[in-house]
Amino acid sequence: MNRAMRPVEIVGGGLAGLSLGLALRRAGVPVTVREAGDYPRQRVCGEFITGLSPATVAWLGMKEILAGARPHREVAWIHRGRVVLRHDLPATAWAISRYELDARLAEAFRRAGGHLVTRIRADATARPGRVNATGRRRTGEPWVGLKRHVRELALVCGLELHLGRHAYVGLCALPGGEVNVCGLFRRQHGPGPGRADALAGHLRGAGLPELADRLAAAETCAGSEAAVAGLAFGRGPDAPGEIALGDAQCLLPPFFGNGMAAAFQMAQAALAPLERWARRDAEWDETCAAVRRDLRRRLRVRTTLGRALHAVLLSPVRQRWLGGLARAGCVPTRLLYATLH
Repeated sequence: MNRAMRPVEIVGGGLAGLSLGLALRRAGVPVTVREAGDYPRQRVCGEFITGLSPATVAWLGMKEILAGARPHREVAWIHRGRVVLRHDLPATAWAISRYELDARLAEAFRRAGGHLVTRIRADATARPGRVNATGRRRTGEPWVGLKRHVRELALVCGLELHLGRHAYVGLCALPGGEVNVCGLFRRQHGPGPGRADALAGHLRGAGLPELADRLAAAETCAGSEAAVAGLAFGRGPDAPGEIALGDAQCLLPPFFGNGMAAAFQMAQAALAPLERWARRDAEWDETCAAVRRDLRRRLRVRTTLGRALHAVLLSPVRQRWLGGLARAGCVPTRLLYATLH
C-alpha cells in the first residue's frame, strides 16, 4: 500500500532554505518555502564561496545554478593601506552575486514544483515537518554589516581583505566586472547603516581612508546597497523538536568566506533525514537528532576556531601582531583554510 508523503515546510528562503527545498522537491517531497522578502534582492554577503566540495554541489543538484561563477585562487590581506600577506587559496573560491544566486535558486525551486510564498513573515515555532531557516538571530550586538557593488575599481587580486580598527572589509571581483564590497564594523564607527554615506563613514571611522578614497573614485551600482545590524556569531541554542539551518543555526564570521558553503552543507545534512521522515520511515524526534549530530560534526571546529580568529582580526593590537607574523612568513594560511573548511 502506497503511503502519501509528509509535506515539509521551510520558513526562510535564503541559501539553506531554498537549496534544501530544491533538493527535497527533486526527491519528490512536497515542499513549501515561506520567505518574508521577495526575489531578487540585495543581501549583505561576501559573495564568494570557499570550501564547497563538488560532492555537495552534486548532492543538492546545484551545478547549473552556480554556472558562470567567477573563479579566484588568490587573496591579499591589507593593513593600513599596505599588503601584508598575499597567498594562494588551497582550492578555488567561486564568486557570484547573491542577487543572481537567490533568483536562480527561487526559479529552480518553482520549476521543480515547490510552493514558494513570499512577502509574508511566517511562524517559525518548532513543530514536525517545519524547518527554521529564518536567518540571523537578532541581538543587541554592536556589529553592522554593509555592502555595495562598484565598477571601475582595480584590485590587487581577485579577493582583498582590509583590516581596520574593529572592522574588516572584503572586496571580491564578480562576473561581469563588478566588485562586491562588504564590511563588518562596530556600530559607532560612522553614520547609521541606513544612510547613503554609511559605508564611507564607517570606512573612515575604522581607519581605512585609502579604501574609502578608492571607492569614492569608483562607480557605485545603483540599488546594490544593503545593510544589517545586530549580528551575533556562533551557534544558537537548539530548541526542542526544531531543525534550524543557515544563520538560524550558526552565523560564521565572514572573513574566511565559508558562510555560503556552510549554508549549502547544512542543507545537505538535513536532506536525507527529512526525506526519510517525509516517506514515513522515521519519526520527527529521530530526524531532529540525526540532523543535529551531522551539524555538530560539520560546524564544531569552524565555529570555535572561526570565533577565535574573528577576535584577532577585529583587534587593532592583534592586527599589528598578525601583520608582523605575515611579513615574517609565519602565518599558516593553508592549514587555517583547511581547518576552517
